[in-house]
Amino acid sequence: MSFAAWRQPRAIVWAAAGVVALGFLIALEIAARHYGQPGPITNQAREVIFLPKSGPLLYAGMALMMVVLSWRERFIAAGVAIGIDAVFLVVRWPVDAPETHGHPFGNGALWVLLGYGVIAVTRRTGKERALLLKGVALGLLLVAGRKTGDTWLLITAKTRPAVLDQYVATADQALGNPSWLVGRIVEATGSVGEHVLEYVYIQLAVAAVVIALYQMRHVAAERAFPRHHLVRTFLVIGLLGPGIYMIFPVVGPIFAYGVNGGQFAVTDVWPDTPPPIDVPQGMSFNDFTPRNCMPSLHTAWATAIFIHSRQGPRILRFAGTFWLITTLGATLGFGYHYGVDLIAGVVFTLTIEAAMRSQAWGWDRSGIQLVAYGTTVFAALLLSYRYLPLEMSRHPWVFGPLLILAMSSVILGYVRTTKQWEPKAVPAALQPEPEPQPQLA
Repeated sequence: MSFAAWRQPRAIVWAAAGVVALGFLIALEIAARHYGQPGPITNQAREVIFLPKSGPLLYAGMALMMVVLSWRERFIAAGVAIGIDAVFLVVRWPVDAPETHGHPFGNGALWVLLGYGVIAVTRRTGKERALLLKGVALGLLLVAGRKTGDTWLLITAKTRPAVLDQYVATADQALGNPSWLVGRIVEATGSVGEHVLEYVYIQLAVAAVVIALYQMRHVAAERAFPRHHLVRTFLVIGLLGPGIYMIFPVVGPIFAYGVNGGQFAVTDVWPDTPPPIDVPQGMSFNDFTPRNCMPSLHTAWATAIFIHSRQGPRILRFAGTFWLITTLGATLGFGYHYGVDLIAGVVFTLTIEAAMRSQAWGWDRSGIQLVAYGTTVFAALLLSYRYLPLEMSRHPWVFGPLLILAMSSVILGYVRTTKQWEPKAVPAALQPEPEPQPQLA
C-alpha cells in the first residue's frame, strides 16, 4: 500500500483501530499473566495446534471471512479446513492427546483464516487486498472476542472481591423474582429442556453469524461490506459490557443464593424459596466466579440478533425470535441472572445499536437524542438498583411497572427513530418517466 493511500482518512482510521485493538489485547495478556493465567493471545495461538475451546465458533469466523470469496474459493477453503481437521483427528487419536476440554475440530478453520491473511498481504493488491483483509479481520475478531471475554471475566473475579448481589436481588423483588420462577419451570422440564436451553445459551455467537451471513450475502458480488451489520453491534456489546461489570460486580442468583456459591452464598434457597428482604450490603465472594451479570450480555446479544433478523426472510425472523426467547429462559432458568439484569441488557443493546446505526449512516438529531435517552435510562436503572433496592422491594406494584415502562420507552423510541431512518419508497405516479430512447433506423 502506497504512502498516498495511508494518507486517506479511512486508512488512517483503520490503522489506528488496529493499533488500539492490538494494544488492548497485549494489555489483557499482561493482566492475565499477572494472575497466573494465559491471556487471549496465548489462548488463540494454542488453538493453531491444540484442541480448540470452541470449534463451531472458529468455523463461524471462517464463514464470515468467506463472504468476500467466490463460490469456487469457498468450496476450496471449506475443503482445506475439513482436510486439516481430519489430519489433526488422525494424529490425535493414537497419541491420546491429554486435553479433555474442547472440540475435536476447528484447527482447520483457524489455519484457513490465517492463510487467507497471508494471501491478502502477499498475493492481492489495492481494493481486493483491503476487502480480503477486512474479511479475515472480521472472522478473527469474532474468535478473538471470545478469548478477550474469557480474560475479562477472569479480571472481574480477581479485582472485584465484593459483589452487589444483595442489592440486585432485593431490587428484583419488584419484578416478582423471575429467576426463581423460571428456575422452577426449567427444573420441571427435565433434562430435555435443560439441554436445549444450554445449547442455545452456548452457541449464541454461531446464531449471530447466521444472521450476519444473510446480511453480507452480496459482498462477493458488490466487492464491499454493508455499512452496518450485526457483527459490528455484537463486538461493541462485548467490548463495553465488561467495563460495566467492573463498576457493578454481580455473580448471579445460583451463586449468591444457590448451591454453586458454596460457603460464600448468602443462603441456599434458589430456586425454591424467594430471597429474604433484608437491608442489602456488599458481600465478599471467591476469586474465580465471574462478576458478569449486570447487564446481561447474553440478553443484549440475543436482542441484537432479534433486531437484525427482522429484515430477513420468515425463517430468519422465526430463528431470531426463538433465540431471544430461549436465551431469556436460559439466563433466568439456570440462575445466571436476575430479572433486572435482563431489563438493563435490553436498554444497553438498543442504545448501542442506535449509536452504531448513527455512526454508519450519519448522526442526526433523532439519533443523538435516542442514544442520549438510552444512556440516561441505563444509568438510572443502575443507580436505582444500587441506591433504591429496599424501596423497590417494598413497593413492587409501583417500581415493577416503572421498570417495564422505562425499558418499553427505549424500545418505542428505537422503533420510531429507526422507522424515520428507513428509505421511503416513491409512489409510481411521482417517479420520473424514463427518457425516450432514440430509435435506430
